[in-house]
Amino acid sequence: MRKQILLAGIFCICSNWLFAQSDVDKIRKEGLQNSKVMDMAFHLTDGSGPRLTNSPGFLRAANWAKDELTKMGMVNATLEPWGDFGQGWEQNRCYVAMTAPYYTPIVAIPRAWTGSTPGKKMISSEVILIKAKDSAELYQNYAGKLKDKIVMVYSRDTLKPSFTADGDRLTDEQLDKMANAKPDTARRQQQNFSPEVMAARRQQQALTRQMDGFYKAEKPALVLSINGRGNDGTLFVQNGGSYSKDSTKYYAWVMLSSDDYLRIQRLAEAGEKVEMEADVKTKFYNSDIKGYNVVAEIPGTDPVLKNEIVMLGGHLDSWHGATGATDNAAGCSVMMEVMRIIKATGLQPKRTIRIALWSGEEQGLLGSRAYVKNHFADPADMVLKPEHEKVSAYYNLDNGSGKIRGIYLQGNAAAGPIFAKWLEPFNDLGAKTVTINNTGGTDHQAFDGVGIPGFQFIQDPLEYDTRTHHTNMDTYDHLVPDDLKQAAIIVAAFVYNTAQRDEKIPRKELPKPRGNGGRNF
Repeated sequence: MRKQILLAGIFCICSNWLFAQSDVDKIRKEGLQNSKVMDMAFHLTDGSGPRLTNSPGFLRAANWAKDELTKMGMVNATLEPWGDFGQGWEQNRCYVAMTAPYYTPIVAIPRAWTGSTPGKKMISSEVILIKAKDSAELYQNYAGKLKDKIVMVYSRDTLKPSFTADGDRLTDEQLDKMANAKPDTARRQQQNFSPEVMAARRQQQALTRQMDGFYKAEKPALVLSINGRGNDGTLFVQNGGSYSKDSTKYYAWVMLSSDDYLRIQRLAEAGEKVEMEADVKTKFYNSDIKGYNVVAEIPGTDPVLKNEIVMLGGHLDSWHGATGATDNAAGCSVMMEVMRIIKATGLQPKRTIRIALWSGEEQGLLGSRAYVKNHFADPADMVLKPEHEKVSAYYNLDNGSGKIRGIYLQGNAAAGPIFAKWLEPFNDLGAKTVTINNTGGTDHQAFDGVGIPGFQFIQDPLEYDTRTHHTNMDTYDHLVPDDLKQAAIIVAAFVYNTAQRDEKIPRKELPKPRGNGGRNF
């Protein structure tokens, strides 16, 4: 009898393993052979345009995603308001060229939430180069001289040749170092600079703070700024004004490539009369200042566990210099593909699976932080809402188009053996690393900040930091289809395994309240 019971137990364990393995095989086959991830990426990038939060492009993408998730069989698909964001903004026209001492077109992009050049027609102006070491010199030498002029501030930047490739993949040595990392409990040491360097920095910061008020008073036609991070025509461009509904920083302000900016500066400094023409038009949207996240679900099927939740997501908003392909249409397309795979394979998750595509991430994780505060807990007081205990885990993807190589544990050591097992079917695809480390700066931190297990996957960097992140190069053509397919099947397996598990993912100790105004990461 005991032998029969033992055999029955072994058979049960093997059957469960075979069933689980069969489900993973279904996910893998569907995701690799019938993938729709690039079609989703097309609609979110080329089809929607730039997706600055509350812009027409963001709303096009959000409504398309909501409708597409509904078509795929999700329920409760909606644009959920999370609170007040502020005004939307988009660029309608941007033409900038140098006309003297000779003609050349200039690579330029307006900075977000800045204004237009005056009038309805193209402006033409001499370029004024500001060289001032402090505010006293600024007002003494340039007050009353900038109205309707094109203005630039002297830059000490120089271009240096690049001797390394823009794109790369994580090496075995790098992954081994991550896998063998120990929990980091040490306080970060602040870098010390000489008194002279610190004094110079303070002086420059004080001057920078003065410039906004100076420009508002002087009313230049256009302000030029230099792209300090990139060259070869790549512009790293973000905001120059405020999305606050009460903002009044409406002068025109464009980012130039460092190549163009430094050429104009050298000519002006050499005494050449530099003239430029420009037509920059932008538009603000104030009729609805609320921020919205896209949310949809696959309902759970287990009578007990269906009220618990597994969440996955990425941020739908982008900057405006391109179409936000790697940051983060890639992650959103993968997460939508995860939901499609689970529905298309006919799998029946025990827990409810909820996707969320966030807005306001680029302004400080605003959409995910507000969602967490509305649904789970406010990190200021850590008073837990009823939904808090129902979430097993949140999975995030937001590090570009590179394939998944493993997962960051966010210091949650108890989840390590579980995730290592779940990665085994994908070791042949290069995904096997589990690290106690965390990666920062994206939406999983909003969940971790209130004690909900939140995770970001390790991805190959490719050319994310060097070429596409927040730049005019962040377009569909920089996506890698095979990498996104691989990512989708791995995330789908993690999400489904989490939904099927008898217990929720282990949790760390609850964070302490951060007090009023405290951030949850």
